[in-house]
Amino acid sequence: MAEVKFTDQHEWLLIDGDVAKVGITDYAQEQLGDVVFVELPQPGTEFNQGDEAAVVESVKAAAEVYAPVTGEIVEANNGLEDDPAVINSDAQGEGWFFTIKMSDAGELETLMDEAGYKDFIAGLD
Repeated sequence: MAEVKFTDQHEWLLIDGDVAKVGITDYAQEQLGDVVFVELPQPGTEFNQGDEAAVVESVKAAAEVYAPVTGEIVEANNGLEDDPAVINSDAQGEGWFFTIKMSDAGELETLMDEAGYKDFIAGLD
């Protein structure tokens, strides 16, 4: 079964073997409001954990999406460029941004599980 982890920058990762699908959380899309534009990374691009990997813009603000783990981009969800509003309607499903092949699975230890993330966002209000 795939494992889900979260970052303190409001990204989620759906981990399947050494590849993780990455997007922003429902909390993040609610804070942004209506998403109008995304800039996605190119497959083959390598990022270190914490590097800016994508940009999401809404009617209210622009925000960076960070690489939650070190690795190489496998695929970008190019459908978001045509229909970025899918991030608002299904942030933790069809609204994923990219997949990344992880080069250091140990970095997952620095991320939160769902219960930890819920506690984290509860402390933000």
